[in-house]
Amino acid sequence: MNMRILMAGVSGFLGTRLVDRLTADGHQVTRLVRRAPRTPDERQWNPSAAQLDPQVVADADAVVNLAGAGVGDKRWNDAYRGLIRSSRVDSTTTLAITMAGLPAADRPAVLLNSSAVGWYGNTGDRTVEEDSPAGEGFLADVCRVWEAATRPAEDAGVRVVRLRTGLPLHRDGGMLKPQLLPFRLGVGGKLGSGRQWLPWISLRDWLDGVTFLLGRDDLAGPVNVVGPAPVTNAEFTRELARQLHRPAVMPIPALALKVALGGFAHEALTSTRVLPGVLGRAGFSWTHPDLPGALHAALTG
Repeated sequence: MNMRILMAGVSGFLGTRLVDRLTADGHQVTRLVRRAPRTPDERQWNPSAAQLDPQVVADADAVVNLAGAGVGDKRWNDAYRGLIRSSRVDSTTTLAITMAGLPAADRPAVLLNSSAVGWYGNTGDRTVEEDSPAGEGFLADVCRVWEAATRPAEDAGVRVVRLRTGLPLHRDGGMLKPQLLPFRLGVGGKLGSGRQWLPWISLRDWLDGVTFLLGRDDLAGPVNVVGPAPVTNAEFTRELARQLHRPAVMPIPALALKVALGGFAHEALTSTRVLPGVLGRAGFSWTHPDLPGALHAALTG
């Protein structure tokens, strides 16, 4: 069934591609933007001031929220940490409260709200699924308040899906893009010890997973949107080097990461061994269930 979908976070790496996918599937997508609208499918809002026309929300069958400042876009300092948190919580709160305030007959049926596998913190070698508690650390704390901000919509009867996204793989964005140049120059390598687990997912499977969840009325709550076979950073490094036909013999010491990335270095060295319990039990089928296939698609697609 084609839907009218209201979407926030449309300009990011994942957002632009999800808009294209939903439109190609026949859905009507209305984009929330902070600037003045430039096209008929745009509507203005100001989540930092909790400003959103309720009628814009009432006109939608579903809401998808991917809004949030990029965690890997800049070196972390106190101000950027604050932006990472506020950009997520403010947008989610504004949407959830607006949805909850509508009459039941006008309320969108579902809210797909972005979250992240950062919820689990550092899990070491221990596997976690959706029923695992929040971990410790900055991103875990952000995810905790981010997900809690969806509760007004959930309490009002909206089906809320919290997308605990892993590390999407594509040459044009995500975790892969900044690694390609050093690897192609033969100076790529594992980060720190390389023992930390990476919950990757191909871009195709991320898009498929989101559209799958959009249409499954029986699924709600947190969902790990990751591939079924997480790998360590050392394994990821070896496979990327193999597919690029380059060596990977220059590990990046943890101290160098801290100098280069500031607070984000801690997250880059965090081990998160996440499994997609909900998607697996719901019968979702991955196009790229293993890393070699996902990397090949990411580098050639």
